Amino acid sequence: MKKLLPILMIATIFACKEPEPRRPVQVKSGSFLKETVERNKQILAAEEALIANIIAKDTANQYRESASGFWYYYEKQNDTSAYTPRPKDGVLLSYNVLTLANDTIYSADDIGLVPYVVDKQQLFPGLRNAVKLLKEGERATFLFPSSLGYGYHGDDDKIAPLTPLKSTVEILEIKKHKDSIN
Repeated sequence: MKKLLPILMIATIFACKEPEPRRPVQVKSGSFLKETVERNKQILAAEEALIANIIAKDTANQYRESASGFWYYYEKQNDTSAYTPRPKDGVLLSYNVLTLANDTIYSADDIGLVPYVVDKQQLFPGLRNAVKLLKEGERATFLFPSSLGYGYHGDDDKIAPLTPLKSTVEILEIKKHKDSIN
């Protein structure tokens, strides 16, 4: 027992030693982040130039720029209603997805009618914002830069990474949530 006590005291002293913090092997300079931001700006500028070129050539339609960074024109407007979908409203919509060169990626038939709860379900970012601009019965065509589409990853199926998209969206029905005003 006398031999066990000193061994326990020595073990306790070494066990209470502060762990030495690990140091990074290599210090990061932050240049990777700066390069990524610069690359994203260049990609967005190139896509916006492509979209601006499409808009300039399409004199038959009057395009509007959204606050979210995409462009659109109405194919069918509803002048009898002023109500646009709000968060938690249920919306029945139909849409397709094309490249900016009008190559069909997903047709409206492929996708089918989509029941959607505004801001509560997953759609790609541009489409989530586009739905909130349309009234019941309206149809519009939207041009989205890739950052508002499927971005760097694509959809892991037919949409490649960094693909700007064109989509025609129609709101077939809006079911107001009980908390919605109007």
